[in-house]
Amino acid sequence: MVHEFSRTEMLIGSEGLKRLKESHVLIFGAGGVGSHCIEALARSGIGRLSLIDHDTVSLTNLNRQSIALYSTIGQKKTEVMKEKISDISPSCQVFTWQAFILPDNLNLIMNEVIAAAGQRPDYIVDAVDTVSAKLAIAEYAVITGIPLISSMGTGNKLHPELFEIADISKTSVCPLCRVMRRELKKRNIRSLKVLYSKEPPITPVFSEEDGGTRRSVPGSISFVPPVAGLLIAGEVIRTLSKTG
Repeated sequence: MVHEFSRTEMLIGSEGLKRLKESHVLIFGAGGVGSHCIEALARSGIGRLSLIDHDTVSLTNLNRQSIALYSTIGQKKTEVMKEKISDISPSCQVFTWQAFILPDNLNLIMNEVIAAAGQRPDYIVDAVDTVSAKLAIAEYAVITGIPLISSMGTGNKLHPELFEIADISKTSVCPLCRVMRRELKKRNIRSLKVLYSKEPPITPVFSEEDGGTRRSVPGSISFVPPVAGLLIAGEVIRTLSKTG
């Protein structure tokens, strides 16, 4: 029988598709990387998705985020994402939290996630920007034994073909990876699966104006963060469906 995941089933088989339908994936961050990762997971038949992001869609998100449209500016990213998923895969259960992840609130949020979904995550995706949140998520994953993949820096880059997935110990060039290696070592965490790039960061031409002042933010472009999100989704899907 033809269904929305028939083409996917051709590649991973009926058992692989069944595993995806039974899986629960938690994604921290619904921005340039996270939104495209989430959409790919939904289009692959994941049964439960838990989405955590504190932000709303803004004008400067339009150049790279799956959920960013003029019609969605000002809306919660998690709620826009949930609505989009309902139109892609109505059978997918989506749970949302509008929260900024801190070391102090992560355990509480994780308990809420597990209670809402009725199962703990089978995989965690870290697509947040702050080092403190990334470290807290990594520590939680180590303690609980839940598989985790963490996105490193995608800003100030123009070559998505240079992305690769590796252990943090094997990374180079990426400034965020360097900081994470140092901080993870302090916490006695020796291994972390990451998506990163060896492309040297480009210096932005100018800073973004915010309320009449200039502030330094990473530059971004339409085709780099989405590729990162899709590569991460691929890693999760292959692992959960046991096809690679």
